[in-house]
Amino acid sequence: MSEQCRDTDGRRMLAGLLAASHLMPLELLPAKTAAHAAAVGFRQVLIYLADLQRDALRLLTGEGLDAGQGAVGEEELKIDGTVAGRSFQYGQILPSASAGQDAGHWWVPLLDGAERLGVLRITTADDDARTREDMILLAAVVALIIDSKRRSSDSHARLTRTHPLNIAAEMQWHLMPPRTYADGRLMIAAAMEPAYGISGDAYDYATAGHMAHLSIFDAMGHDTAAGLTAHLAMGACRNSRRQGAGLAEISERIEDALIEQFGRRRYATGILADLDTRTGSLTWVNRGHHPPVIIRGGRWSTHLSCRPAHPMGTGLDLPITLCRDQMEPGDRLVLYTDGITEARGTGDQEFGLHRFTDFLIRRHADGLPVPETLRRLIHAVLEYHNGRLQDDATVLFCEWLGSTANVTDRAAALTGLPSRTAAGSSRARGSGSP
Repeated sequence: MSEQCRDTDGRRMLAGLLAASHLMPLELLPAKTAAHAAAVGFRQVLIYLADLQRDALRLLTGEGLDAGQGAVGEEELKIDGTVAGRSFQYGQILPSASAGQDAGHWWVPLLDGAERLGVLRITTADDDARTREDMILLAAVVALIIDSKRRSSDSHARLTRTHPLNIAAEMQWHLMPPRTYADGRLMIAAAMEPAYGISGDAYDYATAGHMAHLSIFDAMGHDTAAGLTAHLAMGACRNSRRQGAGLAEISERIEDALIEQFGRRRYATGILADLDTRTGSLTWVNRGHHPPVIIRGGRWSTHLSCRPAHPMGTGLDLPITLCRDQMEPGDRLVLYTDGITEARGTGDQEFGLHRFTDFLIRRHADGLPVPETLRRLIHAVLEYHNGRLQDDATVLFCEWLGSTANVTDRAAALTGLPSRTAAGSSRARGSGSP
C-alpha cells in the first residue's frame, strides 16, 4: 500500500472516530474504536483503564461490543508483572504474545496529555514505523474521548474503582486536577492515599502565562468534615487566585472563609507557592505545614526554610512571611503531608523524611517516569504501614525544566509521554523497533 493511501486511511480513522465521539456515550467507545481502527488494518482494539490506585488495568466493555471481542483471557490485568502494566508504567509500545501466524498484539499507552489513563491492546499484522505512529495517534484520540466522557460517566467510575469511596473521597477526587501535567516548562505529578478513604488532604496546581501555582492542604481530622474543610480551602484558594490576589492574601482569604463557616473549630495547614517558569524564582508561604523539599541534581535534597504562620482557620494573627528561593533547571520541588513521613510500620517506626527523599532520589537514578516513581512511592508507604494508613498521605511534585523553550522531549521523558520527535525520526528511518 502506498504512503498516500495509508495517510488517507489514517485520516479516515481519526476523523471518523472524532465525529462519532460528539454524541457517543462512553459505553459505545470500544465498538466505535474497533470499527474505525479497521481502516488502518487494526483487526482488534481493546481498551483497558487503570483503577484508582493504579494497581490494575480493567477492560472497558459496553453496548455494541461483540460477545467474543472481549474474550482475551482476562478482564483485569495487574500493572506490576505484566507486559500491559509495563507499557502503562513506562509509556512504551510493547509487543505481547502472538495472536497467530499473521498478526500480533501490541500494548499502547493511553495518555491524556501527560496523565496515564490505561492502555490499548491492538491486534495487527503490520509492524513498521507508520503502524506505530497510527497506534500513538489512535491512543491519543481515544484518551481525549475518555477524558471528555469520564466526569459524566458512572460506568467509568464503577470500572476504575475496586472498592467503594467514602463521601469525603468522592468529593476530593472530583475536586483535584489531573495527577500529571507537563507543558515543556515544568512537569507536575501528584499522588494521594488512602485512595478510597481520603478525607482532609488536597492538592492543586494551575498555570497563568509564565507563572505556575502549586498548593497543598492538610485539614484537621479524618472524617467528612475534614473533607469539607479541605474543599472550602481549595475553593477559596482558586477563587482568590483567579481574582489576582497574592499568596499571603490568598491564605488570609482561606482563613476568613474557614472561620466564617466553622468558627475556629476547623483549620487547615498548607503551602502555597508560585513558580516563575522563566527564571525559576519560587515564592511561597507556609501556613503551619511541613516545609517543602528540593531535590537537586538527582543526588541530594534540602529543606526550604520559611517562618511558618498559624494554620488557616485558627485566627492566631501570626505574621505571614513571603519567602523566596531560586530553583535551578532540573530541580524537583516536593510538597507533602505528614501522612507520608509519619506513617508507622512494624516497631512503631516512622517512614521518615530521609526514607522518603532517598526513595525519590533512587527512583530518579533508575530512570523511571515521575508518575511511576510516585505510584511506587505510595505503594512503599502502604507496604511499610501494612496496607493501612492512619492518616492521609499526599505528595505534590514539580520539576522545573529550565527557561529554554525547546525542552518538550525532556518533559516527555519525565512522564513517559511518547516523543513526537522520536516518532518522526523512526518513521524517517523506517525503523520497526518500539
